[in-house]
Amino acid sequence: MNGRLAIYPGSFDPITNGHLSIVRRGLKIFDKLVVAILINPQKRPLFTLGERICMIKEALSREGDHVEVDSFDGLLVDYAVRKGSNVILRGLRALSDFENEFQMALMNRKLNRNVQSIFLMTEYKWFYTSSTIIKEAASLGGDVSSLVPSVVNHKLKEKFRQIKNT
Repeated sequence: MNGRLAIYPGSFDPITNGHLSIVRRGLKIFDKLVVAILINPQKRPLFTLGERICMIKEALSREGDHVEVDSFDGLLVDYAVRKGSNVILRGLRALSDFENEFQMALMNRKLNRNVQSIFLMTEYKWFYTSSTIIKEAASLGGDVSSLVPSVVNHKLKEKFRQIKNT
């Protein structure tokens, strides 16, 4: 890999405008980002892995070859090494994010000292948004169109319509 590559991991269930902001700001620092969806069998995502990949690709289509969408299971540091990166990019919102991210960064550092964690503060307008809150609001009929890419807004409406009809 020529250039600087960072891994941006998460569940992205679904991807939000806050996530997109981190990607776009990350691309000002790194030549390429891999948006890496963690496959966590203990979590029950609203969207399938395939749906999340499609939404992320559509939302980031303007970024071209500078963004790759992938999925992984197992240790993040091992995945980063397989991808040829030594950088994990994470976004931070509130103090509670910092505590959790700090613990994960220290564990990742213990597992592989060559892999570094880089943190970007979320833009103020996305500070209080999360995929969980967005899903909850959307499930109750709330308008989340200003918080997610249009493809995600459409898919949220479609998904909750399907759930109500079952």
